[in-house]
Amino acid sequence: MLRGEPYRSSAAQVRGDMKLTRLTLFLAVLAVTVPGVQAQPVPVTPGAWTAIGPDGGDARRFAVDPLDPQRIYLGTTNSWIYVSNNAGASWRRLAKLGAQDNLVVDSLAVDRSDPKTLFAGVWVMDHPDGGVFISHDSGRTWSEEPGMHGQAVLSLKQARGNAKELVAGTLRGVYRSLDKGAHWEEISPPGSAEIHEVESLAIDPYDAGIIYAGTWHLPWKTMDGGKTWKSMSTGLIVDSDIFSMYVDPESPRLMYLSACSGIYRSDDFGDDFRKVNGIPSAARRTRAIVMDPAESDTVYAGTTEGLYKTTNGGKTWQRTTPGDVIVNDVYVDPGNPQHVLLATDRSGVLASDDGGMTWEPSNIGYSQRQVAALLTDAKDPGTIYAGVINDKRFGGVFVTTDYGRSWKQVSDGLGGRDVFELAQGADGTLMAGTDNGVFRWSGTGWTAADSVAPTGTQKKSDPPKRAPRTWRERQEWRRRQHASSVQIEGRVTALATADGTWYAATAQGVFRSADDGTTWQGPVLGAASPGSFSGLGDYIAIVTRGSTVYAARRTGIMVSTDDGVTWAPVVFPAGLSAVTTLAVTPEGTLWAGGREGVFYTSTRGFMWKRLQRLPVVAINDLRWDPAMGRMIVTSNESTLIFAVDPQSRTWKWWNAGWPVHDVAWTGRRMLAASQFSGVVAQPQPEEASDGGGVTQNAQR
Repeated sequence: MLRGEPYRSSAAQVRGDMKLTRLTLFLAVLAVTVPGVQAQPVPVTPGAWTAIGPDGGDARRFAVDPLDPQRIYLGTTNSWIYVSNNAGASWRRLAKLGAQDNLVVDSLAVDRSDPKTLFAGVWVMDHPDGGVFISHDSGRTWSEEPGMHGQAVLSLKQARGNAKELVAGTLRGVYRSLDKGAHWEEISPPGSAEIHEVESLAIDPYDAGIIYAGTWHLPWKTMDGGKTWKSMSTGLIVDSDIFSMYVDPESPRLMYLSACSGIYRSDDFGDDFRKVNGIPSAARRTRAIVMDPAESDTVYAGTTEGLYKTTNGGKTWQRTTPGDVIVNDVYVDPGNPQHVLLATDRSGVLASDDGGMTWEPSNIGYSQRQVAALLTDAKDPGTIYAGVINDKRFGGVFVTTDYGRSWKQVSDGLGGRDVFELAQGADGTLMAGTDNGVFRWSGTGWTAADSVAPTGTQKKSDPPKRAPRTWRERQEWRRRQHASSVQIEGRVTALATADGTWYAATAQGVFRSADDGTTWQGPVLGAASPGSFSGLGDYIAIVTRGSTVYAARRTGIMVSTDDGVTWAPVVFPAGLSAVTTLAVTPEGTLWAGGREGVFYTSTRGFMWKRLQRLPVVAINDLRWDPAMGRMIVTSNESTLIFAVDPQSRTWKWWNAGWPVHDVAWTGRRMLAASQFSGVVAQPQPEEASDGGGVTQNAQR
């Protein structure tokens, strides 16, 4: 499935999100059932912590206030609506739709008769769900319309000729409301074998009863408000998916539509289509077709391989962006058609002031990055590094030197790789673990730091002195051959350093370097390593404390007490199904987190204890914070951050408003990595609520 594409299967994939209300109820029950524990009211203000960057990320759909073209709304892939009051020069978060974090806002409309009223059609990635939301206060608050609850809405249009009429395209079919969304009826044949998975819509500007519906299998048309429908397949390649449709608002006999087979034009209300030339059709999807409001022969086509423009009605086209720009929507300013905006995957909003010929990012205040790693510089807490995934050349590593007020991309040399881990040595050496190898920061760019030194004296090209006879001999020979490979390959899931020695956890095993990653030895711990586990999956976590090193797979933990030279298994904690994260305190207590909660041992696994009463599970990150002297705990299923005292086993907590991980303390305030909203931060130093009911200052 392509990035950002609607769910195309009837099988439901349930996302296990624990709601904050459940957590509040749990705390209330805890106060009653456990002596000495007093529940505090949980601050339930999503967004109390603010998203501070890095700017950019995925952007989906524009909508413009008809009375104020400077006011532009923008939909995202994670339930949020942004707004700009300066024609897209800068943005701010406006509101979140519903309680879910995975609503794709692919349809936005501003009521032509009342610009304070907005409509949003949403669907859920990888799940047949969604709905219609309406705001009556310029987008500040929203309510879901019950009649469309659970419907994956792929397209939503308001009729130009009748402001009360809305039409929605869903996975099931075409729905219409004649009272601005208060009530809905299905106007396509229920259970139709043809009119379903309706991805695009268009309505005749003069006759609202004429509706065009583009499905994942050709377009359809009704001229009587849905009583009857007819196919519009003349001239189209069979099985074309119709991604977008555009009807000329002045001359509705002219229309364009885009399909997986190319772009088509009709001059007779869709009765006949002809394919336009000039745009290669291979591996391309055109998600938006927009006509210049001042010149009907000028048309923009936003595709998954860049923006194309024609000035002669489709006879010839010119691509005006790089081919790796994925365009989801195009906005042409009716007051100044030279001003054009693009909503894109990865690169956020792009702006042009010369009719789309040159482009610049326009993402001030727009933060939709997926941050996988967050690191505060050891010597300068105002310098923070963020590792980003899924953004190709637009992502990589970003750095701020002013506590998050501004960010700069520093990704030269990464080649568009995803960055999953960031770590810093005592001497300031900065390393990045990517989806393909380890990289070291040189001060001006990243260089590969993943060369593996051959083990022993035997070269890879040398045949064995005799054929391996036993299974163990074959495994050892294969390990030596693999260890002689040129570099560490595949995803690096964890990096750690202590006393000048670096460790990298990968799918190949654990590697060790004593020269800041110039060369690595190993795998010193892998499926074929002596004493290691076999067939239990990749290594996902590694932590150090002096010469002691712990490394974990999902269902196994290993320990080395001699800087990673030799290893021994650690007894796995009973009651934990799989490890997701490890951490170690200064006195050497090992902590492990996973689906069932937090476990700890001060005896290297001979005796484990579970951290009782902590009201979260599904732990995604554990990390020791030396400034607080506490273990920081975060969960996939909660917006709360816990700081646990390892001696008293009591905690303080903050509500970030987003599920987060990789919490960092800058000395001024907390920062954390969110799943889709970049780095989030406390608006100001806050007090944390203690698990025992006592409020203490978080900056002790």
